Amino acid sequence: MPYLIYFAAALAEIGGCFAFWAWLRLGRSILWILPGMVCLTLFAWLLTLVDTPAAGRAYAAYGGIYVCTALLWMWSVERILPDRWDLAGGLLCLAGMSLILLAPRSAGA
Repeated sequence: MPYLIYFAAALAEIGGCFAFWAWLRLGRSILWILPGMVCLTLFAWLLTLVDTPAAGRAYAAYGGIYVCTALLWMWSVERILPDRWDLAGGLLCLAGMSLILLAPRSAGA
C-alpha cells in the first residue's frame, strides 16, 4: 500500500511542479499555477497517509518512488526514452527506498 501512496504522491508532485515549469519555462498562462498548487497540496496530504512514526523516514523512502516516477514522466509525457543509466539509477533508488521502508525495526524506532 505505501508504494501506491508514494506513486500517487509522486504524480501529484511532478504534475504540480510541471505546471510551474510550463508557466515559467514554456510560456504558458499564469493560470497553470492554480492546478499546480492543488496538485502540490494533494502531494503533501498523500505523504501523511504513509504509516510510519517518523516524517523523515516517509520522505526518504518516498524519494525512490519519486525518481522512478519522474523517469516514467520523462518517457510518457516528454517523450524522452530513459537510457540504461536512468534505469539502473531508478532500480538502485527503489532498492534503497525499500530498505528504508520495509526494514524490521524495534517498536517506536
